[in-house]
Amino acid sequence: MRYVHLFRGAGAFPALSRFLAAAAVLFLASCASTGPTQTESPLTPAGPALSAPAKQGTPPEPAGKDETADPSRSGPLEITVEKSIVLALQNNPALRVESFNPAIVQTAEDEARAAFDPTLSAIYARSREKIDSPFIENEKIGETAGSLGISGRLPTGTDVDIGVSTERTWSDLYSDDLHESRVGITVTQALLQGAGLGYNLAQLRRARLDTAASRYELRGFTEALVARVEETYWDYALMQRQIEIYLESLKLAQQQKSETEEMVRVGSLAESELIAAEAEIALRREGLINARSNMEKTRLVLLSLLNPSGEELWRRPVVLLRQPAMPEVTLDDADAHVNVAMRMRPDLSQARLQVQSGDIELVRTGNGLLPRLDFFITLGKTGYADSFRGSWKNLDHDSYDAGAGLSLALPLVNRQAGAEHRRAQLARDQAEEALKNVAHLVQVDVRSAHIEVLRAKEQVAATAATRALQEEKARIEKEKFRVGKSTGILVAQAQRDLLSSRISEIQAVTNYLKSLISLYRLEGSLLERRGIRLEETGKGPALPPS
Repeated sequence: MRYVHLFRGAGAFPALSRFLAAAAVLFLASCASTGPTQTESPLTPAGPALSAPAKQGTPPEPAGKDETADPSRSGPLEITVEKSIVLALQNNPALRVESFNPAIVQTAEDEARAAFDPTLSAIYARSREKIDSPFIENEKIGETAGSLGISGRLPTGTDVDIGVSTERTWSDLYSDDLHESRVGITVTQALLQGAGLGYNLAQLRRARLDTAASRYELRGFTEALVARVEETYWDYALMQRQIEIYLESLKLAQQQKSETEEMVRVGSLAESELIAAEAEIALRREGLINARSNMEKTRLVLLSLLNPSGEELWRRPVVLLRQPAMPEVTLDDADAHVNVAMRMRPDLSQARLQVQSGDIELVRTGNGLLPRLDFFITLGKTGYADSFRGSWKNLDHDSYDAGAGLSLALPLVNRQAGAEHRRAQLARDQAEEALKNVAHLVQVDVRSAHIEVLRAKEQVAATAATRALQEEKARIEKEKFRVGKSTGILVAQAQRDLLSSRISEIQAVTNYLKSLISLYRLEGSLLERRGIRLEETGKGPALPPS
């Protein structure tokens, strides 16, 4: 149903031309903005605000010169655990690849905002007609027309079309040309379907949520990288310490063999005792070979994570300037760490954004269930004259046109819109259930990690006590061997137990350090605890202070 009333007359709109000019200015100003450019709240649940580097898509450079950040291109790579994190944030190739994602996803915001960009249109046309009929003989008519307009859509669901046009008509039967110039505006406002900011800004708001989700994804990736760097650092330190222990144990086994040979030479022991000593030396060498192989593989993993500059990367030795030691940490109860995780876990924040996105989609699809009812109004001023310039001057005369009406479109069976709305409802319910599931898994992760930290801490004390007892046991067994009250096999077994207890002791310290790293990562606070921040635009991690 459509109703339009057009009329022409005198004196109805004496200042209409000035109104049309003002409307054009307001329309351009409205199209220039589509609301806030930042997402209102999705970053809030995740904890503190984030900051970032200046260079898009790549990790930043540190504020000052850092000898570890720019190490020698050859020779040993000397690092602490803190410097290894800095190197990884600067050079890790996987992080560089991942840091582009937020900027890529953010381009969808501009695509959504483009729906409200004004469009400039222009037309110029010329035509000529010759009429030869019984009533009109050889009349030639010509027309020249041009128009310029700006049109666009506002976030309120308002379509605006502002235009100016001019037309010249001439005929060889008349001496004067007719010039007609017009300034007009047409406004169409959606009253039901297509109306409101919630519907028209839905795509833009979802794009902003997607951008925020990509930042949380980058945060999670960065946390995992930092955790892996720290864990690999301590694993490498453990491997080095294991080699030292194996070398000391090998030296003790060789000394034991020398003492056994001397006692065999003087007749205190049977020659068969040498077999046990030699077997123990072979066993120590076997363990040393395996330890060196594991250390080399760990070194390659560490170099891959840090990716320092320089030639012959894979040949560079790594020198650790900090060895595993028990940190002074006061651990809160499990509930406190769970509360931190509920605020800062990236995957939990992403799940919250998914629920918000579902709410926006419900608004959009719910609007599609409404009938289409639009109100429109057209206003224009026209000037007539026998010249182009005169027609524009005559716009202040009493010629005008105006019209208004309603347009209704009501689908008899709106199956598509109904299916989209039901799908949006189901997806939103699914997102809410997924959020509850992620929150449940966060509880399990953090509480399990908290238990592991407590276990690892107690294990450190237990292994230290075991190592002290094994040292005493090995000493006693060796003294008994020297006085002929023990055998080489028993001495070797005691030394083997001592070797195992020493490795277990350093392993327990390393496990405690790694369990703390895992707890901080699972609660989402590892970056803040290491002085690392991510910017809200998601371009990459900012380096911690050196």
